[in-house]
Amino acid sequence: MTTPAEFIDRTLRAEGSEVRADTDADRIGVGLRFYGASVGAVRGTVRDADRRYPGMSHDEVTALAAELWSEPVYERRLAAIVLLQRYLAVLRGSDLTRVEQFLRDARVPELVDPLATDIVRPLLERLDDPEATRARRIIDRWSVADDSNLRRAAGLL
Repeated sequence: MTTPAEFIDRTLRAEGSEVRADTDADRIGVGLRFYGASVGAVRGTVRDADRRYPGMSHDEVTALAAELWSEPVYERRLAAIVLLQRYLAVLRGSDLTRVEQFLRDARVPELVDPLATDIVRPLLERLDDPEATRARRIIDRWSVADDSNLRRAAGLL
């Protein structure tokens, strides 16, 4: 694991509580593990990681998001979304491929919805042609996909 991912994971574990983890598992569930860290703790951890490792490039941000997402832990995946929110300005239309993989593996609406509304929607709004046209074709494909998460995301856009 990279140093920023280790920092985020370690901090989220430390911020978690067994009671909150059990409550979140009952409320959200569906094949994810939970550390029991609050949304505020997730946001604060990503903010602290950004201060500790400033000026990450596009490739570093997307690699870190993928690394956080690689484990089926709700708080890690939420941290990946928060990271992408913070670095939305560096994301490109080509990053929709990675986001599509995240959506396919999201497992729960609590992760699908912010990916769609907080990452994909603002990304689409700032793309210019021909990148915008390509992105729209991707979203159109999502709307008729076999995957319910992709259809849900497309419907939110």
